This record gives sequence, structure tokens and C-alpha cells, in this order.
Amino acid sequence: MLRITDARTGEPVDAVPARRGLTRVEAHVPGYDPSALRVLLVADLLARALEIGGTPVWALLTGRREQAELQARAAALGIRPFEDRRDVGPGWGESQAVHVVGEGGAIPDGVRVAVAPVETSEVPADADPAEVRLALLTPPRSTPARLDEAALAVARGTLVRWRRAVAAWARHPSRPVPDKVRGRLRTAWEDDLDVPEVLRVLEWVEESELPEGARFETYAYADRLLGLDLTRDLGSPA
Repeated sequence: MLRITDARTGEPVDAVPARRGLTRVEAHVPGYDPSALRVLLVADLLARALEIGGTPVWALLTGRREQAELQARAAALGIRPFEDRRDVGPGWGESQAVHVVGEGGAIPDGVRVAVAPVETSEVPADADPAEVRLALLTPPRSTPARLDEAALAVARGTLVRWRRAVAAWARHPSRPVPDKVRGRLRTAWEDDLDVPEVLRVLEWVEESELPEGARFETYAYADRLLGLDLTRDLGSPA
């Protein structure tokens, strides 16, 4: 079961209510900037993790300005559309609300997930969206992130290597994700949405002696959370 650290108390709480029902994931951002984009990305990851576990999610965005630009940049990064909070009422059957906020931002009632800022004034105009997404996913959400050329170069190299590997593994007979590996992945993202640990598990799988088909299925499974389009190069020439 997914547990998240409540920024109000510093204590872990269940992100899934005892009476399983609709969970509202609400992102709070004042306007558009890279830090707001990171808040939306964390909210997107939280929603993905809940849905993988079978919990229905209602994704909302609370903001005051530059909503269209923020939503457009978020869509480019593979972030789900968030409904505008001003246009909707209470959710039918809603049994839990989790608020995702930037550090020093809004202080809503309820479970609160704090996200550290991005130490970059703007997203480079020519940056590949998948590289931006991975660069923002790599540090823990409590640690400031950077979108400078060095961080994007590391993300670029990782994506190229992993996509080529996934395409190569896909040419071999499929094998199920090993239970031990699936358990490590689920333990990571259900433990306070520890995405850096998910990435470390994938690095281990990459260098492991697991069958190629099992490695392919592991990366495809993890990408349900990460949203990095790791299977993009399937069918490309070797």
C-alpha cells in the first residue's frame, strides 16, 4: 500500500484510504515556472502509483495564472491533464485528498506532499521533453532539481542507452517480471514515492544476468509509473 510523508507532520500516512474509493490528487501552483512543472510531475507520479494499485484518481489543478501555458508544457512532458479546480465541485464518492504543493506554497488542509523547487529560471526551449522529465525525476522530490545542460546531458545519455537496450531485449522471447524485481519496484514507489530508488532498480536490472525478455518486461512495467516512453524504439534497426 502506498504511504506518503505528510509535509505537515513529517509522519507517513496511507495515500489510499481504508475504505477504498476515489482519491483526489490536487496540485497547487501559483503560475507557470519550472518549479510549478515539477509539482505537477510529482502529482502525476502519485496518480500513476495509485492507479497501478487499483485506486481511482481525480486529478485537479489549483492555480491563479498562466494555466494554459502550464498545462501545455505539462502535456509535452507526458503529464496527465488536470481539471481546473474552479470549474468543479466536490467529487462523488471521494474518500481521500492528497495535496501536492511547492515548498513554501499553499497550505491546504489534509495530507500534503511538499516538492522542492527547480533551481533553473526556465526550461530550455530546445530541450527534449523526455530528458526534462527524467532530469526532474532523478533527484528526491525533497531536493532542489536543476535543468542545466549537465543534468539534461545525463538524462539524454540514460534515455538513449535504455531505449536501445529495451528495443534489443524485445527481440527475445518474453519472460515475466521476476517476483523479486517487481517487489523491489513496488516497495520503492509505495515507500513515499521513492522514484530515485526505482531508477536504481532499473540500473541494476540493466547490468543483471536476467533473461532479456524479463528485462524488457521489467522496464515496460516500471515505465507505467515513470512515463519515459522507454519502448519508443521498438522495431528500429539494431
